Amino acid sequence: MTDPAPTRILLADDHALVRRGVRLILDGEPDLTVAAEAADGAEALEQAREHRPDLAILDIAMPRRTGLQAAREISRDLPETRVLILTMYDNEQFFFEALAAGASGYVLKSVADRDLVEACHATMRGEPFLYPGAVNALIHHYLDLVREGRTLPSKAITDREEEILKLVAEGHTSQQIAGLLVISPRTVERHRANLLAKLGLKDRLELTRYAIRVGLIEP
Repeated sequence: MTDPAPTRILLADDHALVRRGVRLILDGEPDLTVAAEAADGAEALEQAREHRPDLAILDIAMPRRTGLQAAREISRDLPETRVLILTMYDNEQFFFEALAAGASGYVLKSVADRDLVEACHATMRGEPFLYPGAVNALIHHYLDLVREGRTLPSKAITDREEEILKLVAEGHTSQQIAGLLVISPRTVERHRANLLAKLGLKDRLELTRYAIRVGLIEP
């Protein structure tokens, strides 16, 4: 009887040293193998579509597209690929957004050597993996909703507006954004105007500050 094929993993992080360290952890397991790497969210999508991995491990703060943006698209377009978020952010907002984006688990980089392999195995068994602080956050959030009779708030901006916000904050011009997203510059300007109106902001600088505050780009 032959052993089952190892879980094929896509690893996406914009820091090469982090990828190297995480790869050492994963490749040390006989049933896990890194099949592809990516240095940003857009490349992660390309690699996912090309290699169709069993599992994608995504950092949150990456250039071009965040890990959360990539997770949403992978979950939608490649439902057979499961997603884990590996991040430095011990943050309830990102945790809930990761779940909404289709991630099966949320692992902190600070304890990756302890938790990541277990998270991979749990995810491939179809089980969620949450670090202890996230479990507490989930319970408290649920209890708050029940006690107050509230529902989960909808996102303030659309997925397309979030894409454009990230690219604006990274310094791209409207013409460049139009080329990257294959839309017209006029459409980019309309989305930018909608962002300013929705978020109550005045200019590119304030959009950039907002993008840093919500984790779309790193300061």
